[in-house]
Amino acid sequence: MPNNNPNHDIHGQNKEFVVIVNGRPKTVTEKFLSFVDVVKLAFGDFVDNSSRIYTMTFKKGVDKREGSMVIGDEVRIKSGVIFNVTATDKS
Repeated sequence: MPNNNPNHDIHGQNKEFVVIVNGRPKTVTEKFLSFVDVVKLAFGDFVDNSSRIYTMTFKKGVDKREGSMVIGDEVRIKSGVIFNVTATDKS
C-alpha cells in the first residue's frame, strides 16, 4: 500500500551527503556540485574577478574517481568525496 504521508521522503529525495572540503566535513543535499558550489563550501563565497584564482582537485568521485575541476565543471556527489580547494590572490 502506498504511503500517502506528504512528510515521507520519496526514495532518493532529501538525501544528505557528507563531503570533505579542505579537511572539513560538509553536509549537502545536491546530487551534483559545481565548481562554484564547492568554492562556496570552502570559503563562504565565490569572488569572480581577475585578481583571485581558485584551483580544485577531488578524490573518491562517482563518475570519475579523481581529477581537477575548473569553472563550469560539476561532479556527481556521494558521501565521502574529498575536495581540496585553494584560492590565490594576484598581486
